[in-house]
Amino acid sequence: MRSFYHYMMAYRGVQDVLDPKKQLADWMFKDHDFPKHSTNYEEISDYLEFHSPFNNALSTFDEAWTEYIQNS
Repeated sequence: MRSFYHYMMAYRGVQDVLDPKKQLADWMFKDHDFPKHSTNYEEISDYLEFHSPFNNALSTFDEAWTEYIQNS
């Protein structure tokens, strides 16, 4: 199974700058401490709780995680 980070990198090319998944993917790409190899919900969720890049980042993560699991 590929990591959640690698799944999210598909959103970096999205043209809609206001797309929250694009915003999260761009932030994940720039954050050198993000757990890029993780496939663990708790690890990523805990990281985002302490380093949330924008207001709805956790709900965006939850939505993206659901898609990630469905597509894995």
